[in-house]
Amino acid sequence: MTPIAVTIAGSDSGGGAGIQADLKTFSALGVYGASVIAALTAQNTRGVTGIHDVPPDFVTAQIDAVFSDLDVGAVKIGMLSNPGVIHAVADGLVRFAQEKVVLDPVMIAASGDRLLAGEAIQVLREVLIPKAMVITPNLPEAAALLEAPMAQNESEMREQGEKLLAMGARAVLMKGGHASGPESVDLLIEPTSVARLAAERFETQNTHGTGCTLSSAIAAGLAKGLPLADAVREAKAYITAAIKASDQLTIGHGHGPVHHFHAWW
Repeated sequence: MTPIAVTIAGSDSGGGAGIQADLKTFSALGVYGASVIAALTAQNTRGVTGIHDVPPDFVTAQIDAVFSDLDVGAVKIGMLSNPGVIHAVADGLVRFAQEKVVLDPVMIAASGDRLLAGEAIQVLREVLIPKAMVITPNLPEAAALLEAPMAQNESEMREQGEKLLAMGARAVLMKGGHASGPESVDLLIEPTSVARLAAERFETQNTHGTGCTLSSAIAAGLAKGLPLADAVREAKAYITAAIKASDQLTIGHGHGPVHHFHAWW
């Protein structure tokens, strides 16, 4: 059977993040990708110049069209910019009994532009996090969700991850890309275990879409039937290689994308 994953997220007109990065990742990892577009952005490597929200009822229409026809193995959720869309997505997950849900709580783009309305954060906490198999916040996103200072070390990362776990998700991947040091360390925090995933840190400005790519790579692994811990480990290896190869690309004049197809060209 063909593994299928669905991304529910925003469109990045520059192609480096969001829906576009998710579909590239699914394809690179041997998974058929479908999409539900929750927002449109006018965006390039330099920043976001506009956001157009898709009406919640049309988000629902897309969900119904895709999930009623395709045998979906996993769902990745990215940018959801307002409460109405968050409710529409949450209702859809329940309606189609989706369990393998990877929630990337996208709030701020690599350029620093805010992508989530302030009033939507509490809705995200209450309505969507409890429906996720795993949430994948970076350090600023975790701090925003907890209304706390950003974690400064692995001990604080673990502490914040455990607090996020208490919000109802079955696992939390605390991403350490915003920290410093020779390694980029992520922590996969589950109710009975904590796994440390470390990789070499590469100096590059081509980091646009890293969070989208990692979370969609996890969803691809889940769609192929991998246990969560294995899906996370394989996704970490994939994004590390994509970042390492990113300087082979010359895309735009700001934060360029990672190289999703580094294994082919």
